[in-house]
Amino acid sequence: MTVTQLIIVLIGGFLAGIINTLAGNGSAITLSILTEVLGLPGNLANGTNRVGILFQSMVGIAKFKQKGMLHLEKSKWIILTILLGAAIGGIVAINVSNEQFKFVFKLLMLLMLVVVLVKPSRWIHPHQDENQVSPYILYPILLVLGFYGGFIQMGMGVFFLAVMVLLAKYDIMSANSIKLVVVGLFTAVVIPIFHFKGLIDWKIGGLMAIGQSGGAYMAVQMASKWKNANLYAYRLLVLIIILVLLRIFGILGF
Repeated sequence: MTVTQLIIVLIGGFLAGIINTLAGNGSAITLSILTEVLGLPGNLANGTNRVGILFQSMVGIAKFKQKGMLHLEKSKWIILTILLGAAIGGIVAINVSNEQFKFVFKLLMLLMLVVVLVKPSRWIHPHQDENQVSPYILYPILLVLGFYGGFIQMGMGVFFLAVMVLLAKYDIMSANSIKLVVVGLFTAVVIPIFHFKGLIDWKIGGLMAIGQSGGAYMAVQMASKWKNANLYAYRLLVLIIILVLLRIFGILGF
């Protein structure tokens, strides 16, 4: 690895750590670096990418907890439901190709852009004083969302935030803290699988994890001090969705 590549890995990981902590889809950066800059095969890049995700999740969770922004007690059933769906989705994904879902993913991201742009106040201001949707609606949706995450994973963070903010009535920063717990648990389970299949480059993954952990630390540190943290997280979420749409429709080639 050259010095230039090392710098790209660390900076790219740092940016991805910030994006993943406050919005989602930061893996668009890290996977591009792993495949396009370092030349890793797709499956090896996919496994190596999980190292940074795990460490950034751990750092983000620790910082959210330290700042008093992580409340697992009221979220344990949400987390368990998501993980159950993810386990089922992961089993199915072994035998079914994700390619056939690319078109559906584009439509889902378009729909998500509309959802986040309509009535932004739902995202920016806390909703603890509002009633959640019925559990008979919320938990089946969470189960489907978990299945989606285990099966495809693309955009999981964005969709998770939408469900948590619009249906479970969490504010966006609290939803982000729970998202890190879910993603961290996901990743801790799949990393041994990738490792035993020889699909993790631990040296590269470790370097990227340094950058991503730093990004996650910085993101929570700043968010805990911002008076308008929900607003900034919302704006970042909108930006990420737009960039993902431009990428998957071939308008931007990054």
